[in-house]
Amino acid sequence: MRNIMSLIAAATMWLAAHPANAQQWPARPVKVVVPFGPGTTTDAVARALAGELTQSLGQPFVIVNKGGADGAIGATELIRSAPDGYTFMVGSNSSIVVVPLMRKQPPYSTLADFAPISILGESSFFIAVNSKLPVQSLADLVAHAKANPGKLNYGTGNTTGIVSSLLLAKSAGISMQHVPYKSEPEAIPDLLSGQLDVMLSTFLNVGQHVQSGNLRLLATTLSERSSLAPNIPTLLEAGQPKLPVAPWVALVGPANLPSDIAQRLNAAVVAAFAKQDTRDQLAKLGFAPRTSSAAEFGVFLKNQVEIWGNAIKEGGLEAQ
Repeated sequence: MRNIMSLIAAATMWLAAHPANAQQWPARPVKVVVPFGPGTTTDAVARALAGELTQSLGQPFVIVNKGGADGAIGATELIRSAPDGYTFMVGSNSSIVVVPLMRKQPPYSTLADFAPISILGESSFFIAVNSKLPVQSLADLVAHAKANPGKLNYGTGNTTGIVSSLLLAKSAGISMQHVPYKSEPEAIPDLLSGQLDVMLSTFLNVGQHVQSGNLRLLATTLSERSSLAPNIPTLLEAGQPKLPVAPWVALVGPANLPSDIAQRLNAAVVAAFAKQDTRDQLAKLGFAPRTSSAAEFGVFLKNQVEIWGNAIKEGGLEAQ
């Protein structure tokens, strides 16, 4: 009798983590954790994707914002959830890759604690300055910073901004004061008021202020010019080396997610981002959508751990 009860308990636990098959999934609403607050590119991409998945898979995909600690709070919630197909995360390079690299005691492992579903695309990063700063180009900014060492303030709202700014300052041979913020949207008011002089930011957060004339773009970190700002040069065109890192967004689940659910979700994501209206919607945010298979994304993650690890060392950052 005891053996029978043990078998029943084991079977119940297995079934909770392994639905009968992916055709029966999802049978109830699915939670999508976003490890950053509203107004961020990650949040905007997650909401666009959730809307498409809700339509195609027949159950609500509900966004839950869990910001803080560079995305670690939301990521930790994901990895503690049951691998039953009802909790996923739309995260970024910061929350998925950089956080473990920047902690002496990493809260999770990039390669062991996430089930890769698909890359979702790359964000455009721009060097933006307050329009009252007496510079018209990146070369002007470098010259101005060299003439005023340590007097310019630059803001960051995520680890991509921190690492990219340090690498740019190092390659340009300039020194500026770092002012960190919890997110990009929180830094924008200070950039507009002039308390900040410079910031590397996504187009989503600076675009409207460039159009109003309050901010000026000097360069993009993209390999090619952005269609949203075709007159703005790339770093290479502006006389600086291309950065080895770039901001991206991706969809992951908790480790041990059943492969059939991962495959069905991947197929739905690929179909959603193949729609031209969805691609156009994301492009207006300065986001370049692209998808992958789960296996391809797994290889990508391994490469990103190495790339970001090297960039962090090159920037002189130490694990905290």
